[in-house]
Amino acid sequence: MDYDVMMIGSGHATWHGAVALAQQGKHVAIIEKDLVGGTCTNYGCDAKIALDGPFQLIEQLERFTGAGVDKAPDIHWSDLMTYKHQVIDPLAPTMTTLLNQLGVTMLTGTAKLVDAHTVTVDDHTYTSDYIVLGTGQRPATLDIPGAEYIHDSREFLDLPDMPERLVFIGAGIIAMEFAAMAATMGKTVHIVEFSDKTLAPFNQTYVARLRTKLQAQGVQFHFNEAVNEVVKNEKGITVTTAKGLILDCDYILGATGRVANIEDLGLESLGIQASKRGIVVNDHLQTTVPNIYASGDVIDKPQAKLTPTATFESNYIAQAILGNAAPISYPVIPSVVFTMPRLAEVGVTVTEAQAHPNTYHTQVLPFGKQLAFQYKRTLDAEATLVFDQAGYLVGASLYADDSDDLINLLTLIINGHYTATMLQQQIFAFPSATVGLLDLLSNLLPRN
Repeated sequence: MDYDVMMIGSGHATWHGAVALAQQGKHVAIIEKDLVGGTCTNYGCDAKIALDGPFQLIEQLERFTGAGVDKAPDIHWSDLMTYKHQVIDPLAPTMTTLLNQLGVTMLTGTAKLVDAHTVTVDDHTYTSDYIVLGTGQRPATLDIPGAEYIHDSREFLDLPDMPERLVFIGAGIIAMEFAAMAATMGKTVHIVEFSDKTLAPFNQTYVARLRTKLQAQGVQFHFNEAVNEVVKNEKGITVTTAKGLILDCDYILGATGRVANIEDLGLESLGIQASKRGIVVNDHLQTTVPNIYASGDVIDKPQAKLTPTATFESNYIAQAILGNAAPISYPVIPSVVFTMPRLAEVGVTVTEAQAHPNTYHTQVLPFGKQLAFQYKRTLDAEATLVFDQAGYLVGASLYADDSDDLINLLTLIINGHYTATMLQQQIFAFPSATVGLLDLLSNLLPRN
């Protein structure tokens, strides 16, 4: 065999495991046809968060208007985009260098499975004991007239200037995050959604608060509307829905979901089973061909398709190849919407808890009102916590500036089955958002 392990795709679903295997002396290759690091590093969460800082600061400064701040500054998108490129563009070549230094062979080209141990990369053929598929997802596209005028998240994150009038198709995480940025800059924003909900998996009480806040910033929501045509004309671009809604704009972002990259991999010829959601795997992340694994967003799974999940799976596969026979066991996985304020969820949802009142109970903590000075004048900051019959924390949803950090702490408490005694044996920094929430939480947990 040419390699012990070959990995198709270079995102978080593969490279963590590749490094772990190389450090154990395995001969590992990663195949990538685009930029090393995958979507998150180059076109997704990293690129978006590089743009996020000024919007977070503007939000906080506006909250202190009249309390030491006269006026929040303006955001200059073109300068911010230059900064994003300075931060993000070096990552792919840097990762390539680091992976090579760690003993991972990097191959450039399009990979296709030939048999259980053979992969072609363009005109070259390689063999390997194990193969890992980590090809990720891509934005879904609409099959309508004028679809060529609809942009995706990758293109939005490379915009040289922020358009004046934007239409977002879809009301999920990507649309809400980008719409919030445009609204903060004073742009005209429309969100067109096929269903009657925004951010369907999240606590709808907090989603409604976020939606109300965005509406106050000028964002217009159009529910139960299906876009059926896009036309470029003297007005710019016109979006029309099946019900007759007509919107003129300068830019359209399609954010109607993502689809697994499974075409042209050669899955069918090997009998590897796949669904509309991705590659089917067992509880060891093996495909229907046992020496071929799959990881990350490309697999069909109930768990959230997030970067940390892909990293967890990549590390698991490395250990499986090294001899660990245990099935994968997922901890609870947090999800965050990076608007301002942030929305976050982990574990048992409020909806599930309310549907099973004999199993769970919920507690609302309006910590923004109770601890205003620690929460940067965010009086509406709030948590809804879910407890099981024994009193242990099993789920949480948050609406706060610091939700992205607070949810990680709550995730640790859930996975660690923390009691009040365990929390009270720790000393945390004060004043801080963390300690304020923990003080309230410790009174709700079981003693022992």
